[in-house]
Amino acid sequence: MTTLILVRHGRTAANRDGILAGWTPGVVLDEVGEQQAKTMAARLAGLPIAGIVSSPLERTVQTAEAIVGDRDLDIALDPRIGECRYGDWTGRPLKELAKEPLWKTVQSQPSAAVFPGAEGESIQDMAHRAIASVQHWNAQFAPDGMYVMVSHGDVIKAIVSNALGTHLDLFQRVQIDPCSISVIEFTPSRPFAVHVNDSGSDLGRLIPTKRSRRGRRGDAVVGGGAGHGA
Repeated sequence: MTTLILVRHGRTAANRDGILAGWTPGVVLDEVGEQQAKTMAARLAGLPIAGIVSSPLERTVQTAEAIVGDRDLDIALDPRIGECRYGDWTGRPLKELAKEPLWKTVQSQPSAAVFPGAEGESIQDMAHRAIASVQHWNAQFAPDGMYVMVSHGDVIKAIVSNALGTHLDLFQRVQIDPCSISVIEFTPSRPFAVHVNDSGSDLGRLIPTKRSRRGRRGDAVVGGGAGHGA
């Protein structure tokens, strides 16, 4: 069983002010975000993390560095889990964007949303690259590794939705807060979303035991959903 721990970066001034930061350089954690990252890292401190993968943006790298702590681990940067490329929407206030005709599509049918401008990306393409990244890193840490992936709200929502077996058009129903933790356990037959948008529960049950490995490998668990490409 491979365990993926998804972490959203801590709060930034753009989050605080309702600005769509996207790939804007220089967007870093504010004081609240730095404290969120420290608190979240403390929750992960006792887990046998074998690797840390991060979006290359500053706010995610800062968050990943907090998780590393005194672990002898390098951070692998993967642009496939970088923020969605919002094109001409980048840097604009959300309250202003909410008046754009495209906003309704983003909220109700995100699989059809393509952000405007030469740098704009579709949400579907973002989801495809993010899921491809998960598949790649799962293979690196298989069969029983545990690793952390530090990314962004929409990217994590797409990954979680895929694990739950839901259509990308429903991914806006998933809430992912700054520095929240979502955990997906991958077995040979299907993934299990065991935590989503978790900001406070005890994560000690993620420490593998012989019994837990045997149970998950045999899928002797109630619940879980079949993954599919988003």
